Amino acid sequence: VHLVESGGGLVQAGGSLKLSCTVSGYTVHSCGMGWYRQAPGKERELVATNKGTGPNTYADSVKGRFTLSKDKVDNALYLQMNALKSEDTATYICVLCEWVRGQRLNTWGQGTQVTVSS
Repeated sequence: VHLVESGGGLVQAGGSLKLSCTVSGYTVHSCGMGWYRQAPGKERELVATNKGTGPNTYADSVKGRFTLSKDKVDNALYLQMNALKSEDTATYICVLCEWVRGQRLNTWGQGTQVTVSS
């Protein structure tokens, strides 16, 4: 399985971006997908996840501004980001969780850079 992110870029505060994560390869038993982000000098933090069942979950800092969606036909995950703030600047990384021999295995993308100018 291989993940490729796209859609990052430079945007002014208050603007919007839509990130895409395309999954190639065959996934058997997914335990969810999501987006993390990592800013320079900071730890990687969870942004939004979809575990396949139940509602999406979001970090408090992005609730009401970011929306996670999934396209089963295209096997892609999207993150619509609105009302962007300078503190949203980070590398955004897609992750896919799979059950492999009874254990969770995470596959990570390379990330896409989002820079919000104030």
